[in-house]
Amino acid sequence: VMDCLDPNDNVEFAEFLYTSDTYIQSLYHALTDDGILVVQVGASPKVDQAADETGGFVNRSEMMKKLNEYGFKSIHIYDESHSGFFASWSTLLAFKDAETRERWYRSSAEIELDLSRRILPTKEGKSSLRYFDGATMKGYQVPGKQFEAVYCRQEEQPQECNDKLLNGSSSYSPVLERHAIH
Repeated sequence: VMDCLDPNDNVEFAEFLYTSDTYIQSLYHALTDDGILVVQVGASPKVDQAADETGGFVNRSEMMKKLNEYGFKSIHIYDESHSGFFASWSTLLAFKDAETRERWYRSSAEIELDLSRRILPTKEGKSSLRYFDGATMKGYQVPGKQFEAVYCRQEEQPQECNDKLLNGSSSYSPVLERHAIH
């Protein structure tokens, strides 16, 4: 889990964390073969925002490209609005193995069952999780429309943005996630 400076912070170390080849490779190699990297990647975009690569989130864009280059098989991003900030915040997950991501797409019922088995209830018998349940997880599985809009504003627009083909060349595609059946 990487939760430090935001990728758009105008600090040299933030740029290093999100764009350094050596650092991103070390994150990949530090994980087991079925490992998952979780990274807080700053404020969620607005639907009319410029592409990350040309806007205020160049570092986030660079990191996502490098995660793909260094071997992560599947990259997902979601909004979290319970973090206490004035806006939704984005979290990125990078799966080292494509099979591991299958757990990401479990049904609400499967998630609820896992939670009941793994998380102790309160003394009153209620869930000890305040903001998370199976329905919340289902909402994380498909990125918001704003991620698709920003993704499709890249200078080299991905093919799936024009024809909604359900295949792509990158491990990250909010278009495919929003339009594919899992």
